[in-house]
Amino acid sequence: MGPDNPLPALRAPAGAGAHAVDAGTLALLPRDMARGIGRAPLRTLLPTPVRDGYGRDRAPLDLDTIVIENDRLRVTVLPGLGGRVHSLHHKPTGRELLYRNPVLQPAAFALNGAWFSGGIEWNTGATGHTTLSCSPLHAATVRAPDGGPMLRLWEWERLRDLPFQVDLWLPEGSDFLYAGVRVRNPHEHTAPVYWWSNTAVPEECRVLAPADAAWRHGYERGLRRVPVPVAEDGVDRSRPRHSRHAADWFYDLPDGRRRWIAALDPDGTGLVQTSTDVLRGRKLFVWGTGPGGRRWQEWLTEPGTPGYAEIQAGLARTQLEHLELPGGGEFSWLEAYGPLAADPATALGDDWAAARTAVAERLAEALPRATVDAAYTAWREASADAEPEEVLASGSGWGALEVLREAYELPGTPFPESTLGAEQAPWRELLRTGVLPPPAPGAAPFVPLVAPPWRDMLETAPADPSTEYHLGIAQWHAGDRAQAVRSWERGLKEAVAHWPLLRCLAVADAEDGHPGRAAERFAEAFGDLTAVPVDGAAGERLAAALGREAVEALLTAGRTDRARELWTRIPERSRRVGSLRFLEARLLLAEGRKEEARAVFDAGFEVADLREGAEILGEVWSRLTEEPLPYAYEFRMRPS
Repeated sequence: MGPDNPLPALRAPAGAGAHAVDAGTLALLPRDMARGIGRAPLRTLLPTPVRDGYGRDRAPLDLDTIVIENDRLRVTVLPGLGGRVHSLHHKPTGRELLYRNPVLQPAAFALNGAWFSGGIEWNTGATGHTTLSCSPLHAATVRAPDGGPMLRLWEWERLRDLPFQVDLWLPEGSDFLYAGVRVRNPHEHTAPVYWWSNTAVPEECRVLAPADAAWRHGYERGLRRVPVPVAEDGVDRSRPRHSRHAADWFYDLPDGRRRWIAALDPDGTGLVQTSTDVLRGRKLFVWGTGPGGRRWQEWLTEPGTPGYAEIQAGLARTQLEHLELPGGGEFSWLEAYGPLAADPATALGDDWAAARTAVAERLAEALPRATVDAAYTAWREASADAEPEEVLASGSGWGALEVLREAYELPGTPFPESTLGAEQAPWRELLRTGVLPPPAPGAAPFVPLVAPPWRDMLETAPADPSTEYHLGIAQWHAGDRAQAVRSWERGLKEAVAHWPLLRCLAVADAEDGHPGRAAERFAEAFGDLTAVPVDGAAGERLAAALGREAVEALLTAGRTDRARELWTRIPERSRRVGSLRFLEARLLLAEGRKEEARAVFDAGFEVADLREGAEILGEVWSRLTEEPLPYAYEFRMRPS
């Protein structure tokens, strides 16, 4: 994965616009849906860091795995990568029920960057792929309701400050993997909650769900209710290969009807997912057959690998919504994943009602609804609170820090002090003494915390430059931008290293619509950093990250000469990275050196951290030439 970005993520997620809904559309939606869409949007990514230190050089890699097995299924889980279910192998038929990616290629699809495709992923926090996509979770064995072994995965999700758990087990003789999921709110206040379980399936399939309509959301940022499977254009959208452009189809499941979604191959066999009723939503995501969707699929895997789609299940009707969880409350439910075989003539035929009915009947035979409900009750009563027996993997120490601060009682998901590490050490000291220790001389600031209790402690701690820096970050996250700026300005007066505070003030200027002042502050921050650089690889990473921001800000402000001067001071090795090569092309274009900018494209570069939905490559290319955008740079995901 490489190192995380060392600069605090003061801005909202870069891809948030891809999931936006315009005001006119919002006014036409059902009131409860509109409220859910407008609930608690992220102001920043804090306290999580941006994960953009990965590249695209491929090499063999060993990964820790946990295997769950009975006589019917073999399940492979990646505890160090968000607890992803990498494989669901059905032994009697020898079939892999998931799309299993043969490579681990990070790309900037998670809220905080690094994400990879394939398998079953557990998304919580806010709209998008979780910040834990490529992070380790705690993992341990627990007793399942039937007395057999169960795998528990758990962690403290930091965007919403909530703990969650996923319990995976295989009842003896069962063709279905059970997943008991719980999100708890240990605080006194109400918290916004988001959950979607995303399953990658082969693209050559038909996706069925018990609905006649869906809410369609595309990268053109609309949301409208349309009939399924055949939309207004006469195309059968239940077949992912029939869509030209990337889109989400959130099925409008009627109340009272069993909740399920299935992806069936041309022979009528495939995967079905079902759940208890709390997990309300079901969705199909398609990449589309257009050049952008094809390019993204290739980007995420290797040549010759079949494409994939995603079938998903969530707490709300759409991924744009968040639910409210009262203080002290929880959401919990049971999911089941397993094989399904239906008559292909019916399940894949043109009669949608007959196809749906056929799949529902086969599901009822394979796994009755009452069986799922009973399994949930047994899990919730006998196993959800059971304490782990054997620890298999460790996640972060952030949950332990929160439990240490507030003494939360969270049966079944312990966050022991033994998991506290170097990142938590300064905050533990603040908790113990009321004083936040400064970073070591010549070191970068340590990672921030922004939740209200930590902000309160920072407000009463002795006001040195480091404390003012962190207090400002917490105030900024809370939406008190004016007070954040005052804190940073106070810290600047006595700071030895000015660049951390100057960079925060530069972001504030940019967000407040002052591009010229922002550019000057970014440049000043970079100058201060490079005058007395941080030692070693960490210093080079800082210089590259801050230099990139500074050059971009100077280009935005039209200060090309200053941008060129600063560009030459970014470490040479960093300038050879694809994202910086592209920045050089933009700089050359701003200087009027079109031929040289075109030569950068012709030589080839890869922006490893290109964001989902990004169109900037095409925008810059169109300013260089009227020629079609080369396929290597074609990542546009909406109609032209």
